[in-house]
Amino acid sequence: MSDYSSDEKHAASANRRMLLKGAGALAASLVLPAAAFAQGDAKTLRIGYQKYGNFVVLKARGTLEKRLAPQGVTVQWLEFPAGPQLLEGLNAGAVDVGTVGETPPIFAQAAGVDFVYIGNEPPAPHGEAVVVPEKSPIKTVAELRGKKVAFNKGSNVHYLLVKALQQAKLTYADIQPVYLAPADARAAFVQGSVDAWVIWDPYLAAIERQANARVIANGEGLVRNTQYYLSARKFATAQPQLLRELLAELDSVDKWGRDNVPEVARLLSPLVGLEAPTLEVALKRTAYGVQPVTAETLAYQQQIADTFNELKLIPKKLVVSDARWVTA
Repeated sequence: MSDYSSDEKHAASANRRMLLKGAGALAASLVLPAAAFAQGDAKTLRIGYQKYGNFVVLKARGTLEKRLAPQGVTVQWLEFPAGPQLLEGLNAGAVDVGTVGETPPIFAQAAGVDFVYIGNEPPAPHGEAVVVPEKSPIKTVAELRGKKVAFNKGSNVHYLLVKALQQAKLTYADIQPVYLAPADARAAFVQGSVDAWVIWDPYLAAIERQANARVIANGEGLVRNTQYYLSARKFATAQPQLLRELLAELDSVDKWGRDNVPEVARLLSPLVGLEAPTLEVALKRTAYGVQPVTAETLAYQQQIADTFNELKLIPKKLVVSDARWVTA
């Protein structure tokens, strides 16, 4: 049995729960901490995370809890199948801080989600790719014309797909997009229901190692694949020092992880349902080190927003810098 099977089941189940219950129900179950935050007296820090990345390592090591305990602050971890769903949770008031790729914030801002960018990691363009089955006759992105391409709508790979199509002189209308969360997309890919899949690590590493999927394009020369740390604007305004401590602890864990890839892989393996060697592949394509969000970084985000506006994938032109975190 594939080491990914457990991960598939959990992720698919989580995705269905999100779709059925909606972010509103999640917020209702966690309404009490929100009142405390509104008064600027945080007692619980609610972190939205995905099944892979720095937050998972931070959660496993427990160092943030130790750092915040003297202040009487506890940490609550909430798992989401992908960035768009996580930002639904933030919009519903169920999450205070989360990490997502470069595209979900664009769709969220266009939908009126009130958040700010509080930090980011360096680009990792090899950590996402367009893949096809091992025996597929498709060799290039140009050959995706008319084909079914699976991806998580509004996720970081959405922009990779758009840029890859542009480079191949295709338009978004030239393919048949199939919007699926990672676990469902993997099932469709393996079963042959779609012709290609645009996906990020560690799902990318898993499908390469377990099904010999072939990469026909990754982010190199196309996109940055930057991970961002976001916070609800009200929380960021009320708790800037708490966010600084979170980012400092994240940076510390990040640097530890950079120097201890095999140990991180072993740590993550039982948490994400993937073998350590698969995770090592993904971790070696990861960029490390928490950075402040610069004007240049926001300008890159503006390019993404303008691209999606031109494609009518978001309803209006955005000013991305409106979501910049301004602190004293």
